[in-house]
Amino acid sequence: MRTLLFSFLFALLASGFLAQAEEPKARQDAPQTFLYKSIGTYKLSLDVFRPPDTQLRPVIFWIHGGALISGERRWLPPQQRQRYVAARFVVVSIDYRLAPETKLEGILEDLKDAHAWVVKNGEKLFSADASRLAVVGNSAGGYLTLMSGFVLQPRPKALVSFYGYGDIAGPWYSKPDEFYRTKPLVTEQDALASLQKGWRGRFYLYCRQNGLWPKEVSGYDPEKEPAKFERYCPERNVDAAYPPTLLLHGDQDTDVPVSLSRSMDAALTRQKVEHELIIMKGMGHSFDTGPRGLEQPEVKAVFNHALEFLTSKLKP
Repeated sequence: MRTLLFSFLFALLASGFLAQAEEPKARQDAPQTFLYKSIGTYKLSLDVFRPPDTQLRPVIFWIHGGALISGERRWLPPQQRQRYVAARFVVVSIDYRLAPETKLEGILEDLKDAHAWVVKNGEKLFSADASRLAVVGNSAGGYLTLMSGFVLQPRPKALVSFYGYGDIAGPWYSKPDEFYRTKPLVTEQDALASLQKGWRGRFYLYCRQNGLWPKEVSGYDPEKEPAKFERYCPERNVDAAYPPTLLLHGDQDTDVPVSLSRSMDAALTRQKVEHELIIMKGMGHSFDTGPRGLEQPEVKAVFNHALEFLTSKLKP
């Protein structure tokens, strides 16, 4: 494991690579949108952004967060999308069904189907080279990114997990959370009503206050059925063929403890997988997507480092 601290990250801004990686800003064009899957009443789409040419380009397969309960493909931060496109990547941002209506097995089916659709259609429809594909996501999207390392075939060439997690059954999710219980308590009735109104964040708050997230998302009780979670925990499924991985996490994260990325780092180390863990000092959850985002020098530096990592893994 190599932990990069603020001083080193800030120094990266002056590096030759990062000078080359600075904007020109990518075009602000609307994406190409494709329907990749219909299932029941669900119509699942993906957005494609690419440089203004027809050259075959490597792919950033981007997965939104939202605790698997909320979110959509449009959550891709514009600043980040522009930087990916300026670096000559095709960016594919996907939708997937959400819990609790759809359980985790169905969400993973959507992930695999979206990936398979890009592999099959990406070259002819938007000049994407799916043989050079990396998966990037934040929070729950970071979790699905880490799942991608062993559930997608062919395996991605690289993974970048922003404050994701390799274990969904541990006490951090399966027990009442002290931080979230400092908020006004949400009743079960209010939580269920909030789903009907589209206020999905209140349902998530209810789950965290009562330690119910793993059960509501997977359909299984982690205390009564622990074996059911084996296939849903990336850190338990790392093998020697797992893709090169970059883990990014703030040490002040009150939603996903930084210990989750440390545990994933240890699992990757045991299997001798190429990887890196970057701990962002003083940073909380969503450190890259907040009001300032990449305007923060240390965040810009670490994002540039992620671009360098992706570029090195997706070369022809």
